[in-house]
Amino acid sequence: MGKLTPREDGAPWRNFYGRRRGKTLRKGQKSLLEERLEDLSVPGLAWAENPERRPIDFRALEPGCREAWLEVGFGGGEHLLAMARGNPSTLLLGCEPFRNGVAMCLSGLEAAPLPNVRLHEGDAREVFDVAPDAAFSRIFVNYPDPWPKKRHHRRRFIGPETLPHLARIAAPGARLHVATDIPDYVRHVLEAMRAAPAFRWTAEGPEDWRRPWADWPGTRYEAKALAEGRPPHYLTFVRV
Repeated sequence: MGKLTPREDGAPWRNFYGRRRGKTLRKGQKSLLEERLEDLSVPGLAWAENPERRPIDFRALEPGCREAWLEVGFGGGEHLLAMARGNPSTLLLGCEPFRNGVAMCLSGLEAAPLPNVRLHEGDAREVFDVAPDAAFSRIFVNYPDPWPKKRHHRRRFIGPETLPHLARIAAPGARLHVATDIPDYVRHVLEAMRAAPAFRWTAEGPEDWRRPWADWPGTRYEAKALAEGRPPHYLTFVRV
């Protein structure tokens, strides 16, 4: 991810790896992005709106929400929307830089609106700049890009550059969930976490990380992994 150095407008330069766009969007998807995304975005999260990086109380974005959860890279939004439906008193903030995934999530919200969802079409690391300490009581990193080549391992989201930020924005007792179907990514995460004393792995045996957490709704990435014979792994860490 590289050292964070400021640009002229004060925003840090952050190396971004991965796709921003995929196949051509349908007309309806383009309309949703143009007409609905702004309403669901978080005011002040973007640098242009908040160059001073004033903190944002995410729980206050929707009246009646008692806590806030963060999903890093929500894909098509299946998990994000299921969590929001099952937890109406929780504000769900989802970050996804891939525009096609954001459009898919907006389609789901158009079919079944959820007032406790907010979306950020961009890098989840931008949340680090404006999130107060202990802002989130659950953080999800589901099927992140594994960057399988060794020379690309530094691009993996869970690592020494992000873990101090995740520890700061996680409330005491908060759970950090990581789901992946790549065994080497499991090893990578566990090695990174051993160097991050702020988090404790909750597993008491191998079966613990082979079973999803109790309210796991599944995702299309998980379905693809199972169809191709790759068993998922579910890691949960507690902010101590």
